[in-house]
Amino acid sequence: MALADTFQQIVDSLPDDWTDLQLDVRIFDEDQYMAAAVFMVTCNAQPYSKHDWHWRVLVAHRFGHAAAPEAVHTALQLLDEGRIDGEIALREVRSGRAEIVPTWGRPESVRQEFRRIRAQ
Repeated sequence: MALADTFQQIVDSLPDDWTDLQLDVRIFDEDQYMAAAVFMVTCNAQPYSKHDWHWRVLVAHRFGHAAAPEAVHTALQLLDEGRIDGEIALREVRSGRAEIVPTWGRPESVRQEFRRIRAQ
């Protein structure tokens, strides 16, 4: 199965309140590492050194300091289109966390609008 499809299956299987996840990505042909690295940099993949997996990818659902699911999907799709085969391992999923936004000094209308947007 293609890497992008595998990633999409992982994301689709998660509950709606997932906040972030950690994936490991490995390519099968290490001669293609440099070409794959060019694609993986688009989702801020972190290379492992002296490890059997090549990259760690952090993905954020709606907020956080990680790549958006769309960016990760695009990077993996580029690998698929470049015929660079590999595999993905889901290492960790976090859910149920809430975004903290400083609203001190803002009018109540802004706070209500923020709550309305985030409730969707």
